[in-house]
Amino acid sequence: MKKIKVIIVDDERLSREELKRALQFYDDFVLIGEAENADEAKNLIESEMPDLMFLDIQMPEKSGFDLLESLDNVPEVLFTTAHNQYAVQAFEVNALDYLMKPIREERFAKAIEKIRNTIIAKSSLQNTAAKDRKIFIKDGEKRFFIPLYEIYLIESLENYTRLFFQDKKAMQRRSLRQWEEILDENVFFRINRTEIININYIQKVSSTSGGRLEVQLKTGELLEVSNRQSAKFKNSNGI
Repeated sequence: MKKIKVIIVDDERLSREELKRALQFYDDFVLIGEAENADEAKNLIESEMPDLMFLDIQMPEKSGFDLLESLDNVPEVLFTTAHNQYAVQAFEVNALDYLMKPIREERFAKAIEKIRNTIIAKSSLQNTAAKDRKIFIKDGEKRFFIPLYEIYLIESLENYTRLFFQDKKAMQRRSLRQWEEILDENVFFRINRTEIININYIQKVSSTSGGRLEVQLKTGELLEVSNRQSAKFKNSNGI
């Protein structure tokens, strides 16, 4: 049976104890750490790489949403909250589930079964670590969990970048260079000073009269590749 590594993030000790008591009846869920604030949680996630995080939304200084936005690689999330208004937001960001405090045993069991099925299904696929990496984006009042492979274009806008995924767009305060540090270089390619594309979305590549390449994406965008990056793309793809 696959062991599912779990952390608990909650500023209230009693709430953490409540979750630990509930988890002790599920042998395949292994608690590997707990944190009482977002900064502690970030360090724990980066060092231990859990499969699942029980996350309180409302915490002092930084919320659960703030924590998610700071992560380059987001584990599966099950929100715990005492506030009904956060439940809707939890599902807007495609969390696995949410639990209202105080947590009922029957409701906890249903959430655990859902989590177990989701994580086991993912573990049965090949290359799940790369394929299922997700990031959390907060754009105004909108919040998204985005699998990285769904992003097809990132463009620079001064101090921000705009992400294109599915039929949506979202802004984030992160530079293209920062994106390059976390993206798989075998999937994402920086075509010029202001744009990165997902090469799996390329529909057509053609040459311009000046020797540069033009890339047409499956989503319709026609983008020009710089001279330097055109040469790099040609060399790496045997063009």
